[in-house]
Amino acid sequence: MLQVSTTMRTNIEIAQDAKARPIGDIAEKIGIEETELVPYGRYIAKVPLDVLKRFDSRPAGKLVLMTAITPTPAGEGKTVTTIGLVQALGRMDKKVMGAIREPSLGPVFGLKGGATGGGFSQVYPMWDIDLHFTGDIHAVAAAHNLLSAILENHISRDNSLGIDPTRIMIKKAMDMNCRELRHIVVGLGGRNDGGTPHESAFIITAASEISAVLALATSMADLKQRLGKIIVAYSYKGKPVFASQLGCVGAMTMLLKDAICPNLVQTLEGDPFFIHGFPFANIAHGNSSLLATKYALKLADIVVTEAGFAADLGAEKFFDIVCRGKEVRPDCAVVVCSIRALKMHGGASIDQICKGDCLALRKGLENLDKHVENSRKFGVPIVVAINFFDTDTTEEIELVKKHCREKGIRCAVSRVFAEGGKGGRELAEVVLESLENDRCDFRFLYASDRPLKEKIKTIATEIYGASEVIYEGEAERNLKLIETSGFGDLPICMAKTQLSITDNPKLKGAPKGWTLKIREIHVSAGAGFVVPICGQIMLVPGLPSEPAALKMDIDENGKITGLN
Repeated sequence: MLQVSTTMRTNIEIAQDAKARPIGDIAEKIGIEETELVPYGRYIAKVPLDVLKRFDSRPAGKLVLMTAITPTPAGEGKTVTTIGLVQALGRMDKKVMGAIREPSLGPVFGLKGGATGGGFSQVYPMWDIDLHFTGDIHAVAAAHNLLSAILENHISRDNSLGIDPTRIMIKKAMDMNCRELRHIVVGLGGRNDGGTPHESAFIITAASEISAVLALATSMADLKQRLGKIIVAYSYKGKPVFASQLGCVGAMTMLLKDAICPNLVQTLEGDPFFIHGFPFANIAHGNSSLLATKYALKLADIVVTEAGFAADLGAEKFFDIVCRGKEVRPDCAVVVCSIRALKMHGGASIDQICKGDCLALRKGLENLDKHVENSRKFGVPIVVAINFFDTDTTEEIELVKKHCREKGIRCAVSRVFAEGGKGGRELAEVVLESLENDRCDFRFLYASDRPLKEKIKTIATEIYGASEVIYEGEAERNLKLIETSGFGDLPICMAKTQLSITDNPKLKGAPKGWTLKIREIHVSAGAGFVVPICGQIMLVPGLPSEPAALKMDIDENGKITGLN
C-alpha cells in the first residue's frame, strides 16, 4: 500500500524527476569498468560472471538481512526500508550495496504492485525494473516451457522412458496472475494435433523450480547440473524421471546464459544495487540470488538484502536454504513493522488504523514479538525498524520503542519513504551499532539429516506456533516417495499463505496451538529442497476485482502513468 499523502507525488512521478547517473559511473564505485558491463540501456547493466570472479579472493563484507512482520493491507514497508537503509549508509560514506529480488508482472498488474521501493527510497528506473527489466523471468519461462514441451513430445512419440502421463510433475509457466489456468487439460485433438491427453496446470514463473535453480546456482556448470536434476515426472514403475534424461538441459542452459548474470542498477541517490533472483517467499524460496548476494559482499563493506514477506517465510528460507552453502552468512537482521500494521494485528480494521489506538497496538505487538523470536532462533542479532507513516503519533512510537527496550531489542524509526537516505540516519546508526557490537552466532533451525517429517514439524511448531501437523490427500504418499527416492536430506521450503503466521490467511497476530494442514508435497531436486503445500495456497495467484492494470497508461511520448 502506498504511503503517499495528498501533498506528495506518486512513486513514478518521483522516479521520473530523478537525476540518475549513467550505469558506468555506478559500476566504477564498486570497482567494475564500464567496458566490462553488458548494458541494457543507460541505467541498467548485467555484470558477467567472469568479471565477478575477479573479486573471489576479496574478504566478504557484513550482511544485513531485511525481514518484516506478517503483511497486512496497512503496509509494512520492507523494500522501501531496504533501499532507504542503503541510501542512509551511503550518505554516511559507507561502501554499501543492496541486493533484492526482481519483480513479477503478476503482482505489478494485479494488487500488490511492483517491488522497487517507494517515495524517495526507490531503485531506478522503476518502470523498467517493474516491467520486462532484463528479461530474466521471461528466460526462465522459456526454459521451463521448453522442458515441458520436450517432455510432452517424448510421451507422444515412443515414450521410451515409460513416463506415466498421470504423474507428470512439471506444469506450464507464465508470469501473470491467471486463476483460470490453475487446472487445465492438455493434449486434446489426437496424436497428430494434441498429443497425449492429461490434466495439467500453470504456475506463475517465480514458482517454477527453474527460478529457484537460477537463484541458487553458483556457476554456469552448477546451473547445468541443477537443471539436469529436476524431476519432471515418474515412470509407470514409480521411478523419478529427470530433465537430464530428456536431453534438453543444454538448450535450457542456453536460454538462461544471460539470466544467470546479476543485474546492476542504482537507488535514487546513486547507490549500487544488484536486483537478481525471484519473489514470492510464500510459494517459492523468495530471496535474492546467491550470486548477487555473494558478490555484493565482495564488492562492498556492508550489504543489505531482503527476504520475501515475513520472518516466518522469506527469512526462515534464507537461513535454512540459502545459507546451507558457505557463500553467505548474516551478521544482523532487521525486522520491519509499521504502527498501522501492528494495529491490524491487534484487531483494528483498515478504516481504524489511522486513528490513535494504543490498545490495538499493544495487542498487535505479539506479531512483532513472534517474528523477532523466530529470527533469534538462528542466532542472529535483531534490530526493529518502525517504518514511519504520517498518521503515527509520538505516543504510539514511544510505546513500540519502550516495548523493544524491555525486550532487549535495538529499535529505530525509519523515515526513508518521505526523506530518502536522510530519513534513514537513525536506523543506519542503530544497524551499525549492532554490526560493531553484537555477536552473531548463526545456526540452522534443523539438521539436514533429520527425517522430513521432523523438519516440517520443527518449522511448524518453532516458527509458526502450531501444535501439530496433519497430512491430507496425497501428502503422506508424496513424503514416502520422496524419501525412498533419496531426497530425505533436503531442506524444507514451505508453501504457505503470507497473510498469517498460520495456514489460515484470516488469522492475524500470533496464534498458538493450531494445526498445520499439508495437502501435498513436491521435491525440487534441482533447487535442492522439498516443498510442502500448506492450506489453500495456490501456485498461481488470481487478479483482484479491480486490477492495477486498469489504471495504467502510456502517452505518445512514452510517459507512463499509474505504475506503482
